[in-house]
Amino acid sequence: MARGPANPGPVFRICFVCTGNICRSPMAEAVFRRLIATGGYESRLEVGSAATGDWHVGEHADARTVAALATRGYDATAHRARQFDPAWFPDLDLVVVFDHGQERTLREWAPDEAAAAKVQLLLSFDESGPAADVPDPYYSDAALFDTVLATIERASVALFRQLEPVLRQGVS
Repeated sequence: MARGPANPGPVFRICFVCTGNICRSPMAEAVFRRLIATGGYESRLEVGSAATGDWHVGEHADARTVAALATRGYDATAHRARQFDPAWFPDLDLVVVFDHGQERTLREWAPDEAAAAKVQLLLSFDESGPAADVPDPYYSDAALFDTVLATIERASVALFRQLEPVLRQGVS
């Protein structure tokens, strides 16, 4: 498999944001970290995750999130929830959200139109379906966590494929 360029250019930064930063966004962060490592883009692409709310700050990812990820070979045991800070907008290139409520909230938090334009729904990158919400599995069973992870994996691969040509040439 082709590896990333030896002379890395500027870093592209993504933050995945869900409601509590214990279910969907840690899943996406873990999936994207693997895509970055597999592609050899560790020096070109940075990824993190956060929440719109503050009630889980400092907590581990939900045990069902960790379990769903582990069954597919991902590790989220070191994850700690944090809340998104609007002061991060200038340092981020893309803020990926999972539902329309988070999209509205983060666009309201954005300091200007350019920052608001960085906020995008994850499923908007997946051309195989509508740009809908990724369901929040928190109040459901382990089966929904597996379903949500599969959705996040598919959409994350689609997003990564859109970014990869830019990463090969250098982030501008």
